[in-house]
Amino acid sequence: MDQRYILDISYQGANYAGWQIQPNANTVQAELDAALSTLLRTDIRSTGAGRTDAGVHARQLIVHFDHAGEIPHSLLHGLNGILPYDIAANALFQPTTSDFHSRFTATSRSYVYQIVRQKSPEYYLTAHWIRYQIDVENMNRAAALLLEYDEFGSFCKAHADNATNLCQMYHAYWEESQDLLCFHIKANRFLRGMVRAIVGTLLLVGRGKMSLSEFRAVIEAQDRTAAGPAAEAKGLFLTEVGYPEESFSVFSLPKNR
Repeated sequence: MDQRYILDISYQGANYAGWQIQPNANTVQAELDAALSTLLRTDIRSTGAGRTDAGVHARQLIVHFDHAGEIPHSLLHGLNGILPYDIAANALFQPTTSDFHSRFTATSRSYVYQIVRQKSPEYYLTAHWIRYQIDVENMNRAAALLLEYDEFGSFCKAHADNATNLCQMYHAYWEESQDLLCFHIKANRFLRGMVRAIVGTLLLVGRGKMSLSEFRAVIEAQDRTAAGPAAEAKGLFLTEVGYPEESFSVFSLPKNR
């Protein structure tokens, strides 16, 4: 009988066409499934808590897979030996309930978007470089407006075929962090391309090209053409996926923890 297992993984997305397997493209899911299948000597198909677009990174993505045989406690060590340098397996868990699903059991997702305001080789692949002055306080005023709404069709990729554009927003704010300007956002779910569309529109506010009332009008329009262009993919990180307490227990951690 198959048993369900849960992986906490992270990756740098620059070399991948996103998380989800797709034809004629290298993806994070394809690399992970190949490594799991090699180690467990059977065909493994993983399921992620969500999907990230090409070039987007993850500090935490929760993934589940099913396997009928024995799982060695050395699986993490083996995975990290096989996976490419830009994908890491951080922890292995077992669910505490029979109906656990990495996507549908999740209660929240958190993202950070990173911006640098001067040229930085260090952040070349992981932050968006802007060369203009922005008003961060005004961008925070605009970001706060997001919490007044629960429908975000203006920030969804066209033809995304979502059943609903409803999202429960928990926080959205900008903060300075060392060399970076970071946008933090958390919600129960996100639409395709939503965070990058929000960031791109907030940058228009920061540049003085859109007023707060105009930003509110964008939200209420429920029309992607009303919002600004999507910010570059490379600045975006999925940072945490939330679940109900005690949804899973530790199976194994890296030996150096």
